[in-house]
Amino acid sequence: MSPIDSDVVLLTCSDQGQARRLPVHGSRPGGPLAALTAVALPARPGRTDLDPVLAEHAPRRVVVAGTDADLAAVLLRLLRTERLDVEVAYVPARRSPATRAWGLPTGSAAAALAVAGTASPVPLARDDTGGVLVGRGEIRDVRGECYCDENLVLRGRARRLVVAPGPHGIAVRAGWGGRAPDGRMRPVPARAPRGAGSGLGRAVQVGCEPAIVVADGVPHPRPVPRRTWYRHTSDWLLVRP
Repeated sequence: MSPIDSDVVLLTCSDQGQARRLPVHGSRPGGPLAALTAVALPARPGRTDLDPVLAEHAPRRVVVAGTDADLAAVLLRLLRTERLDVEVAYVPARRSPATRAWGLPTGSAAAALAVAGTASPVPLARDDTGGVLVGRGEIRDVRGECYCDENLVLRGRARRLVVAPGPHGIAVRAGWGGRAPDGRMRPVPARAPRGAGSGLGRAVQVGCEPAIVVADGVPHPRPVPRRTWYRHTSDWLLVRP
C-alpha cells in the first residue's frame, strides 16, 4: 500500500440494496482503487450515513464513486462538519454536468486521477436552501428576472435557465435551449423590456413565478418563487487534471 492509500477512503454510493458498478472492474474496487478502504453508502448519503464514516476514518481524501447528486451530498456533509480541508476526488460511471464543469475524466482515467492526482482549491457553490451545487442547476419554463452579480441576464420568459459552477465562479445562461453556460458575459440591457443572456460571477439570483428547481439532477419537492446560488467564502479541494 502506498502512503496515500492509508488516508484515502473510497465512498461507493448507490440505491439501497443495489451495488454501485464502478467504472473499472465492476462493483468491486480494482486497479488503482483496490488498495483503498471502501465504504458502501446509500445514494445521496446524509448525516447519519456519512458523518460516522468521516469521524472514524478521518480521511485526508475521499473518493466518491456515484452520481453528481452523490458528490453534492458528500460535499455538503464536509461543509456542515467543517471538513473542507478534506480532498475530494470523483469517479463517475459516465460523463455528467460535473465532469464537464470541472474538466474531469471518467472510467479508468478517473480512478487513476483519484488516487494519484493533486487537489486544488475551487469555488464552492451554495444555495439559499442550504444545499451545494457541483454540476448543474436548472429551472424550466421560467418567467421572471435573473441577475448574475449586478448584471441582468433574464427579464421575461425563458425555456431554460441553467446555472453551473466552475473554476472561475458561477456561470448562468438563460434561453430556449438547454446548453450549459460558457462563462461569457452577455447581459441584458437594464432598460430592455425583455431579454435573455448569460453571465459569470459570484452570485446568481432568480425571482420568478413559482417553478421547480432541479439541482444536480434532483428536483426540489415544490415550486419556489426564488433561488439564489452564491460562492461560499471558502473553497473546496477537488482532485482534477
